[in-house]
Amino acid sequence: MQEAQFYNKLENNIVRCQLCPKKCVIADGKRGDCKVRENQDGVLYSLVYGKSCAVNVDPIEKKPLFHFLPGSESYSIGTVGCNLHCLFCQNWTTAQQKPESVINYDLSPKDVVRKATAEKCATIAYTYNEPIIFYEYVVDTAKIAKKKGIRSILVTNGYINKEPALELTKYVDAANIDLKGFTEDYYKKVCFAELKPVLETIKIFKDSGMWVELTNLIVPTLNDDFNKIREMCRWIKDNLGNDVPLHFSRFYPMYKLENLPSTPVETLLKAKEIAVDLGLRYVYIGNIPTKEHENTHCHVCKKLLVKRLGFSVLENNIKQGRCKFCSERIAGVWE
Repeated sequence: MQEAQFYNKLENNIVRCQLCPKKCVIADGKRGDCKVRENQDGVLYSLVYGKSCAVNVDPIEKKPLFHFLPGSESYSIGTVGCNLHCLFCQNWTTAQQKPESVINYDLSPKDVVRKATAEKCATIAYTYNEPIIFYEYVVDTAKIAKKKGIRSILVTNGYINKEPALELTKYVDAANIDLKGFTEDYYKKVCFAELKPVLETIKIFKDSGMWVELTNLIVPTLNDDFNKIREMCRWIKDNLGNDVPLHFSRFYPMYKLENLPSTPVETLLKAKEIAVDLGLRYVYIGNIPTKEHENTHCHVCKKLLVKRLGFSVLENNIKQGRCKFCSERIAGVWE
């Protein structure tokens, strides 16, 4: 166990966690909403520090990050727990579990960096469940990794308070943030959270210089209103610029939403059309086999720059951050 960061001690051995907007008030012997931060005698501890239950070497395209070291591999770790409880949770067998419910592996921050180095991975990804809830593990690993020249990336819901978010930006190089919908009602009823803090996190990460990409999982009947998708895309352009890659992802019946159908392909295509019409330059469709909607094209000369098939990069025509054909600078981290 490791003492948690960002909490206040209250009376009678009660603590208030300040890591995420839920700000759980936790009695002695109890845990926060994420299931992995426990109050023991008035001290808040992380129960998953150095305890990974999922470890893999993944292509970075799987995160998905399309404009950050394409074709490279990422040493990927995850624990249990999450501070959201999305009804469609794709990783519910770990994200919605307690630490004692799964098999955990002892893997210290030094071990993670050592193994990433041995596997010749360019990055370490904190993923599979929500990395914000294993915050201390992320920060300590990323600090060591930075000294070794290995970059760190988050695959996150972005549900974190301002102070810990700012601290993260010192050590983390890139993030794919799930922007799950664009109404408070959706976040409240489907994700058990709030939209506004996520939007603030996205801006904090982007303003810090961290490379940011966004993923929007479109769930039929729940967040597939094209007017709201248009509003979301307009917010992205106005607040982040038109170079932030946006991934529309197909929903498959999962967890507590097995009653819903998969997202129609037509819905995904229409969402992409809306985003492109509003001026977003890099819009992708994921979680579905496609021959063209995962490729990157130059926004000026329109030529194919990065050709992808699944998680594989088949062709890369970006040279020193520029289009090989017209020399236009292409937003991203390419080397």
